[in-house]
Amino acid sequence: MTPAPPGSAASAPAFRPRSICLLRLSALGDVTHVLPLIRTLRAAWPEVALTWVIGKGEHRLLDGLPGVDFVVYDKKSGLAGMRALRRELKARLGDAGRFDVLLQMQVAARANLLSAFIPARMRVGYDAARSKDLHGLFVNTRIPDRPGIHVLDALGSFCEPLGLRQTQVSWADMPVPDDAHAWARAQWDDDGRPVLMISPCSSHVRRNWYPDRYAALADHAADAGWRIVLCGGRSDLERQTTDAILAAMCTEALDLVGKDTLKQLPALLARAQLLVTPDSGPMHIANAMGTKVLGLHAASNPARSGPYSDRRFCVDRYDDAARRFLGKPAADIAWGTKIEFDDVMALVTVDDAIAAFERQRDDLAAVG
Repeated sequence: MTPAPPGSAASAPAFRPRSICLLRLSALGDVTHVLPLIRTLRAAWPEVALTWVIGKGEHRLLDGLPGVDFVVYDKKSGLAGMRALRRELKARLGDAGRFDVLLQMQVAARANLLSAFIPARMRVGYDAARSKDLHGLFVNTRIPDRPGIHVLDALGSFCEPLGLRQTQVSWADMPVPDDAHAWARAQWDDDGRPVLMISPCSSHVRRNWYPDRYAALADHAADAGWRIVLCGGRSDLERQTTDAILAAMCTEALDLVGKDTLKQLPALLARAQLLVTPDSGPMHIANAMGTKVLGLHAASNPARSGPYSDRRFCVDRYDDAARRFLGKPAADIAWGTKIEFDDVMALVTVDDAIAAFERQRDDLAAVG
């Protein structure tokens, strides 16, 4: 049998939509997970009109994505913003009046309500097990109930009710402009040393590791001949955490926290041999750029939300967290349960992180 085209079903689906609207407002990691789905849809239907309703920050990351027409929704605009979005969509749709398909890829209450302002014939949503906040009232078709899979694969399955399968995962279309790469190259001269980059903060503060432990890992890497670079956003938490890491370190580090834009972040992450981070947006952006990730996991399950391509260098204390805070092993709790308790990240030790770092050193030596 002739192989199917990349990202398509084995046989061409009879249904050929002319227009598809994707609704995924946030967050940075999740919208990065949607890029392979875009490629799957484009591979099957090169002429389909793709519209993506997206959040403001997420749009700054993905602006320029080829073949996608973005409509930005400001979450602070409330109901008035939803009405304005409906007017904008109707103007864009013209005589068609509605989309052939809406992929409602977010179950939060705000996104569910917003979806009611998007006209569409076929409204694809999550399976019943993953639905919440009345999600089922806003959809008329559901993706397969397939527990135990990564978030990216769950998002990829939104093409299945359309007769497709996501058979390849690629972020080749990540829109990173040349000037972003130029900015990243200008931040330090390449002297041959491998780069350990630290993005220390998640927006979920109970996922975050401790400054003294980051510092101990950074000093170990520096002693092994690695350059240490810190990156992150402009929040007070990220600045305070970074200052505490630098104060605890015995070696030098390049502090780039708050200095890049979302367009420059992927290019910056691409310069690292290894990124250290909790479950966060930069984890998934780095993975998309081909950078290995030392993910720090106790509050969340790396099998569900860790770096998609390679989790060999992650620290996984999720089962320990389930036993300590929930009184049962991870295998006995619902898939996707977040264990965001105070001190849960204390389960991730410095020795854990150093062991993961050494695994990456061994891997680099083996391939280099």
